[in-house]
Amino acid sequence: MGDEKVKAEALQIIGMFQVLPRLVVFDLDYTLWPFYCECRSKREMPSLYPHVKGILHAFKEKGIDMAIASRSPTADIAKTFIEKLSINSMFVAQEIFSSWTHKTDHFQRIHSRTGVPFNSMLFFDDEDRNIQAVSKMGVTSILVGNGVNLGALRQGLTEYSQNVNKIEKNKQRWRTKFSKSASSTEENDQK
Repeated sequence: MGDEKVKAEALQIIGMFQVLPRLVVFDLDYTLWPFYCECRSKREMPSLYPHVKGILHAFKEKGIDMAIASRSPTADIAKTFIEKLSINSMFVAQEIFSSWTHKTDHFQRIHSRTGVPFNSMLFFDDEDRNIQAVSKMGVTSILVGNGVNLGALRQGLTEYSQNVNKIEKNKQRWRTKFSKSASSTEENDQK
């Protein structure tokens, strides 16, 4: 499936959702590309998973910002590959550095740089420990088994939508409860 066909299908999937993330964050190794960049040379020409470029272009066309959160001991190689793949301009933030924490440092920096709340972010990664840690921050996080593809996109947007709906329902419950307790307090004050 070519990039344009994937982009068209990704746009169709994105169009099915009323609520969309403000920022989509991607890991690199085994998420956007099928290798660890520390095992490669800057001189090589890297490749992305088959659906990645079309999905990135679909998000860009929809005006959804994207960022990278990658724990890599060879950030220089990762950045070189991003340039070689002509996807550098797609990302509003690139946090690529080695870290002893999961991805929480990366997300703190992305949040500081973009101002996007964690619960308005969608994250794709191939490591379960990163998914667990970042989920605890309030980010909708999707574990990918074979890179980002159209199935992962659909799953991510579905889970993001469900999470936003839960938050809205909780806010509504809180508002209702608060307004009831406030009005009963006012009634007591008037007696």
